[in-house]
Amino acid sequence: MYFLLKENANVRAIHRKNSNIKAVKKVFALYTAEVDSLFNKIEWVEANITDIPALTLAFENIIKVYHCAAFISFDPSKYKVLKKANVEGTANIVNLCLASNIEKLCYVSSVATLGSNLKDQLISEETPWNPDAKNSVYAITKYGAEMEIWRGTQEGLDAVIVNPGLILGTSPDGGGSSIIISLGASGIPFYPSGAMGIVDVQDVVKTMILLMNSEVKNEQFILVGENLTYKDLLTRLAPMFDKKPPTKKLPNNIMFFLSGMDWVSNKLFNTKRRIVKATVRSMFTISLYDMFKIKNTLGFQFTPTEETLKRVVAEKKKTSN
Repeated sequence: MYFLLKENANVRAIHRKNSNIKAVKKVFALYTAEVDSLFNKIEWVEANITDIPALTLAFENIIKVYHCAAFISFDPSKYKVLKKANVEGTANIVNLCLASNIEKLCYVSSVATLGSNLKDQLISEETPWNPDAKNSVYAITKYGAEMEIWRGTQEGLDAVIVNPGLILGTSPDGGGSSIIISLGASGIPFYPSGAMGIVDVQDVVKTMILLMNSEVKNEQFILVGENLTYKDLLTRLAPMFDKKPPTKKLPNNIMFFLSGMDWVSNKLFNTKRRIVKATVRSMFTISLYDMFKIKNTLGFQFTPTEETLKRVVAEKKKTSN
């Protein structure tokens, strides 16, 4: 929203009844000293993407739609909630875009919806989804949401889909990639053997706006600035917090054992799942992504990882004080 407001766009944003709007204001404070003047330009509408009547009102006099909302969980027991929010919610957005003659829709998906390639081969937008793979419930519902977007394009909607990797940014509640930053700050000596694609949150926003203002339609784009191993990422983060980099490879059998104990604890004592198998599996999977398409289409250059990490670490220290 900040970048749209900087361009003097009129912004209407929906929020759930119990959502923390003040958290958004904290993020604004990281980018500008004129927090109130920009923040007060947002027209807030209370609506849930699963609440069609409220959502219908939110769509009045809207030209473009950025659909970034999603429920995030890798806990299999949350599948019904994930499906309702991610698949049914997206279907509602698509239907209202069609009914309201929206010019263009941008949907934020995930690299989790892409298939996997053979060793040393990059995953691209053309890598097919494999329904027989051990996909997380989150990935399954995000893929289902993408199918709703493509269904909308078949019915006349202009849309673009972005598939970001691990988004590096600052979260007021400490969620998302902030967990990785916190691991770097802890000086943990262990590292998992996997690898993934990372991307600066600002690059995600900038590419979304560029795509929405372009003639590009009915295409999807991987948003990954660099492919990194977890060891490399934690090694880069550690000195920024005056910590030693990790030197010991984390055994995957230990993590899968802890995941099993976590499941038992959940079943016996109703504790919150913290180490689900899908998360453990991703920690030890090497997934490398091809970012050629977005670079070629827009001529976009991603922010260097070192620059991103320095900024995000500085933001974390600022918000922690």
